[in-house]
Amino acid sequence: MIGNKVKVIIDRPLGTFQPKHNDIFYTVNYAYIEGVFAPDGEEQDAYVLGVNKPLKEFEGVIFAIIHRINDVEDKWIVAPEGIEFKKEEIIKQVEFQEKFFDFEIVM
Repeated sequence: MIGNKVKVIIDRPLGTFQPKHNDIFYTVNYAYIEGVFAPDGEEQDAYVLGVNKPLKEFEGVIFAIIHRINDVEDKWIVAPEGIEFKKEEIIKQVEFQEKFFDFEIVM
């Protein structure tokens, strides 16, 4: 999975609030992969890093996975081809939402 190219659909663009929890502000684009289903029965979610503007769709490479220890669904980290981040950089960018979970980053 890591290293695969994917197309994501942005359902929560950078600069917006989470629809059910208006205290969660998206500092990165949050997306799903159409037709790929996660263990929660919903389409697989992904964070898009390395693009600092709101998007509708994006094609990039999966370069890491956030494995939630206390949840059923992992989150994929997608970025433009050739761009990667260190674990500390990933945590800083996704902590707005991941702070509610125990997780590890797989690269």
